Amino acid sequence: MISSLFHAQGAGGAPQQNFLISMAPFFLIIVVFYFLLIAPMRKKQKKLQEMLNQLKAGDRVITTGGMYGTIVVMADDVVQLKIASNVKIDIAKSGIAGLATGPAQSDS
Repeated sequence: MISSLFHAQGAGGAPQQNFLISMAPFFLIIVVFYFLLIAPMRKKQKKLQEMLNQLKAGDRVITTGGMYGTIVVMADDVVQLKIASNVKIDIAKSGIAGLATGPAQSDS
């Protein structure tokens, strides 16, 4: 009996919509999601990677943990930062959040 109701609605009801028309809202959501979230994130990541590639000894940076320091030595993936007089730490290059802004701190 239930199956006969479904067949009756399909046969005598409104014609079936085109598959593409019914999927259009989902495609629209994906396009909006890309332009609002994915594209800006990729642009920001590219800008950060360019900044990391241009770092050199003497640059003042801030780490993702919030520590400020001056680059002393750079290897492939490791950066040595001077964070105070006679205090140097090794961090991963990916741990650098950006160049430090503001006045440089004296190391004396």
